Amino acid sequence: QVQLVESGGGLVQAGGSLRLSCAASGRTFSDYAMAWFRQARGKEREFVAALGWFGLSTNYGDSVKGRFTISRDNAKSTAYLQMYSLKPEDTAVYYCAAQYRTGPSSSWPQYNNWGRGTQVTVSS
Repeated sequence: QVQLVESGGGLVQAGGSLRLSCAASGRTFSDYAMAWFRQARGKEREFVAALGWFGLSTNYGDSVKGRFTISRDNAKSTAYLQMYSLKPEDTAVYYCAAQYRTGPSSSWPQYNNWGRGTQVTVSS
């Protein structure tokens, strides 16, 4: 298993930007596909972005395409989610997830490793 810790959440005005980080430990980071999901209060978990384990393929949820970018730094064992043009509807708890040697899946049950989440609040 790999342990994941998110950081970088906070309060931002609409139109602003944030960068979330997900620090991993416990296993060889480069062997894991990384993903971000989010869950707003009272709503189901939603896929945000994923990056395949070899780092060559990405996948984005329709609501964030063109605004969010997922990346990774294998030397730092850290994944990132750069968020631009934030909207109030982006408000949610953002979770980092990892799965051993898989592609950039948008299906949350396929991920066995999860962080505790970081809150992102976008004010209008």
